[in-house]
Amino acid sequence: MFTGMIEEVGNVQSIRHGSRSASLSIRAKTVLEDVKLGDSIAVNGVCLTVTSFVTTSFTADVMHATLNQSALGSLTTGSLVNLERALAVNGRFGGHIVSGHIDGTGVITKIQKDEIAIWYTISANADLMRYIIDKGSITIDGISLTVAEVATHDFKVSLIPHTAQNTNLAQKRTGDLVNIENDCIGKYVEKLLKNPETKSKITKEFLLKYDY
Repeated sequence: MFTGMIEEVGNVQSIRHGSRSASLSIRAKTVLEDVKLGDSIAVNGVCLTVTSFVTTSFTADVMHATLNQSALGSLTTGSLVNLERALAVNGRFGGHIVSGHIDGTGVITKIQKDEIAIWYTISANADLMRYIIDKGSITIDGISLTVAEVATHDFKVSLIPHTAQNTNLAQKRTGDLVNIENDCIGKYVEKLLKNPETKSKITKEFLLKYDY
């Protein structure tokens, strides 16, 4: 599990392509301080397993399904990537619950400065938009953000200077793909409500009563 609080921005050192897969070598520092083989590291929000490492970089395999579902396939040598280690049991929970399992990708359609903030408008398909709510949590390229505005086919998030300076989102341009992980709470609630065999006391009326 992750929190969406980015620890550092690494860069892609090399990519070895298979016929339907890839192996990434990523230069990093902070996330390597206590790394072990088999550890999970979120790369642009995608949970990957460390397969080897040296003092300045680590490698991780990306299978075909992950390449299809995420924006990792668009990475090139030199690409900047957001990195976060799995949450330690004694760590602070500064963001929200992030699984590292991407729901899909969105496209940045507009970037706008607003004094100290930077606004990003991101378009996404209906399967992703259904779980995106105003003032709800969302993970963009591994970054825990708050949804500032929602329309039919897109939504907006706003970055404070600290987030812009310590993630790769400030380097993105209109037309770029980003990984999206929806807040897991909405997906679980929907599953419970749709399953006729579920004996949970959580009903639509219950949720409306408590303003969910």
